[in-house]
Amino acid sequence: MGISPEPPDGSPAALRSSQRRGRRVPRRAAVGRRSFGSTNRALEELAASGAQVSVHVADLDTAEPVLAGDDHVPLPIAGLGVVPVLVEVAAALESGELDALRLVDRPDAGMVTGSGLWRSLRAPALPVSDLAVMAAATGDPNAANALLDLVGHERVQARIVSLGMPRSAVLDRFRDTRGPDDAPHVAVGTTREFARQFASLVNASVVDAAVSSQVSEWLSLNQDLSLVGAATGLDPFAHDHDSHGLLFINKTGRDRGVRAEAGVLAGPRAGVAYAMTACFDDLSISHRLRAHDAFRVLGVELMEYAH
Repeated sequence: MGISPEPPDGSPAALRSSQRRGRRVPRRAAVGRRSFGSTNRALEELAASGAQVSVHVADLDTAEPVLAGDDHVPLPIAGLGVVPVLVEVAAALESGELDALRLVDRPDAGMVTGSGLWRSLRAPALPVSDLAVMAAATGDPNAANALLDLVGHERVQARIVSLGMPRSAVLDRFRDTRGPDDAPHVAVGTTREFARQFASLVNASVVDAAVSSQVSEWLSLNQDLSLVGAATGLDPFAHDHDSHGLLFINKTGRDRGVRAEAGVLAGPRAGVAYAMTACFDDLSISHRLRAHDAFRVLGVELMEYAH
C-alpha cells in the first residue's frame, strides 16, 4: 500500500505531516524501536492462557509492517465494525444521497437497552450527522443500528469489499441478546485489513479525500482511550488538537470476551497504523485485565515508536 498525495490543508494527513516535518528520528533509533518485545511477551501470555490474539502495526510512511501476528485471521471485533458503516454514511452524505440534518427516529422495537446514550436521551429522533457522532464518539449501539438501517447492510458489505477488506464483514446489528437465528457476532475482521483502513483514512484514500476527512473527524471524537489510548495521556473528551503534536484516531470494540481496537498514532518522529484483537474467556476480572494490559503495553510501545 502506497502513500497517497498530500490532501488539502487541515486534513489529518496534512496535520501529521506538519507535526513531524524537520524532526526525523535517526535510522538507528528507529530500528531499535521496532522490536515491540514487551507487546510480543504480553500477547504470548494471553495466547498461553487460551486467548486468540491478532495484531498488525505498520509504519505510515513506508506501509511496512513492524509488528504482525495472525493478522490474516478474522476474529469478532464488536463495535469496531461501525467504521465501515460510518464510511458508507459519509459517502452517502458527500454524494447528496443523504441529508446530514435528516431526522431518524429512535426505534421502539429492537432497541438495545444495555448500553449507549440515546436510550437515556429525551429526543425521540436525531439528525444523521449527530447519530454518526454518537456512534463514533461513544459507540452508541442504537445510533449505529439506525445508521446501518439507513444505508442498508448490503451496501455496507459491498463497501467493505470495495475497500479491499474481503475477510472482514458486518454480520448483524447490535442486540441485547443473540438467539439461535441471529448471527453470532456484530462483525468480524482481520487486524491487517483494519490497520490498513485506518492508514488509508489519514492518507485521504478511503473513497475520496472528503469522505476520509469526514470519517476521521468523527473518529477523532472517540472517548474510549482505555485500551491502547491509555498510554497517550490524552484527554478522552478533547484530544483532536494535542499541544504536544500527537495525532490519535481510534475505534474500539467490546463484547463479552472480545476486545478490539484499530487506529493511527502519529508523533514528531513517526506514525503508525495499528489494529489488535483479543478473544478470551471472560471468566473473571483477572482474565479481562490481562487482555486490557496487553493493549496498554502495545500503546506504550507505539508511543515510543512515534516519539
